[in-house]
Amino acid sequence: MLILAHRGYHAAVSENTLAAFEAAVTVGANGIETDVRLSRDGLPILIHDRVTPSGEAVADLTRAEIEQILDHEVPTLDEALESFPDILWNVEIKSPAALPSMVSVIKKHQARHSIIVTSFRHDLVAVCASLLEVNCGFLLAHRPQTLDSLLLDFNASGNPRINHIVWDYEILDGVLLKQAAENGFRNFVYGPVTQAEHDDCRERGVDGVITDYPLLAQTV
Repeated sequence: MLILAHRGYHAAVSENTLAAFEAAVTVGANGIETDVRLSRDGLPILIHDRVTPSGEAVADLTRAEIEQILDHEVPTLDEALESFPDILWNVEIKSPAALPSMVSVIKKHQARHSIIVTSFRHDLVAVCASLLEVNCGFLLAHRPQTLDSLLLDFNASGNPRINHIVWDYEILDGVLLKQAAENGFRNFVYGPVTQAEHDDCRERGVDGVITDYPLLAQTV
């Protein structure tokens, strides 16, 4: 089971920073999950929330303004990939506005990086799968009625690069996990918190966990 540090390992440093990514590598994570949004000055920056603590939208602020509000560095996707080329990256695209710049950056790095692009916006996943030479997947926060209903549009496109499903731990279903694996998908899970939940993911045979607690996912 692969261990991806959610927004880096941020027990002692700010999330989605180069320091958090370095900490993830130090504790032995196999990969890093991070979030991409577009700043007002057109940069694909790594930040999760749509709105800053000051109440202003990320899209309405420059990178420098966001850094001033957060009181820490806000790296770009390019800077992160340049700094950590030897780790698995799960890049979650948060908004359509970030798509062109994100695609441009990943095209630059895809030949020498291991990258999975995911999103709750499944239409953006389909676009990325058509433009990039990386693995792609869709994030799920709901349990679909059937796996076929979930995969209908993607099965029709027949794009083999759409090959990951990232499930919320709350909706894990053994039947759907098995069906997804049988259909050639890799199952990742985000959101386990306790030791028992991380153990449960391993026992269910999931391919990877995206976790704020990477130490709990490691085997003794």
